[in-house]
Amino acid sequence: MPSFDEQFSKKFKTLKRTDLSVPLNEFLTTHCQSVKALICGAGAPVPIETLNCLPSLSCVLTVSAGLDHIDLVECKRRGIVVCNAGTAYSEDAADFAVGLLIDVLRRISAADRYVRAGLWPVKGEFPLGSKLGGKRVGIVGLGSIGSEVAKRLEALGCIISYNSRSKKSTVPFPYYSNVVDLASNNDILVLCCELNEETFHIINKEVMVALGKKGIIINVGRGALIDQEEFVRCLVQGDIGGAGLDVFENEPYVPKELLELDNVVLSPHKAVLTPESFAALHELLIANLDAFFSGKPLLSLVKK
Repeated sequence: MPSFDEQFSKKFKTLKRTDLSVPLNEFLTTHCQSVKALICGAGAPVPIETLNCLPSLSCVLTVSAGLDHIDLVECKRRGIVVCNAGTAYSEDAADFAVGLLIDVLRRISAADRYVRAGLWPVKGEFPLGSKLGGKRVGIVGLGSIGSEVAKRLEALGCIISYNSRSKKSTVPFPYYSNVVDLASNNDILVLCCELNEETFHIINKEVMVALGKKGIIINVGRGALIDQEEFVRCLVQGDIGGAGLDVFENEPYVPKELLELDNVVLSPHKAVLTPESFAALHELLIANLDAFFSGKPLLSLVKK
């Protein structure tokens, strides 16, 4: 089977900035005046300054699920359509979120360190973990990823409720319009929502206090969904029971305090990355560009 690059280059004419010594906006102004579509990732912001360099741009496609790196307001004003990764990552992200939760509850990573350090024959039995089944789980953001998380955890015997921008009429789970109320009525919060002005630090001190000393937070969304400074303090002081974190507020830097905590499982922002998700993403990119250039409906259009 042809590689993605081979398939892509046969269908579309592309411009790539290979000489990184040339500033991005200089490259765009010099070479990209006729560019109609732009592909970017979460690490490549698309602010108004970049849009100003692309007068012919009509479509932005990001390979991420999140959109916080794109000036959506300015894209809407200019009539530029935006597509994201759609559901390409949803199943893998949900699997990872559940994996983090099981790890935190059953202390798998901590037990692994215990055995490798030779502590089993010296200190004896490892402390007990907690059962997953029967836990009350609140999902923050019941989109494509959150829905997959709910499906998996319900099958494992968890009791699901959720917070989202609005109540979903087809969803059977209890809805909380306020994240504090969601936290008060759950043992665990799983963060799957996008990062924007409304969700920045949506998990603050009040939410953490409402969740309680045995509460667990799993984050596969964006680091800045959590007030990280307050979160670290709560974890260190025992005001929160544990966490599974794939994302952080100032990546790739992780607060050193978290490195010492056995009730925290850490991952380097890799929840959605598998060969299978890449294949699904590549298929989606080509399908979206085919649709864009032929005037057909886009498959993962973002409603701004």
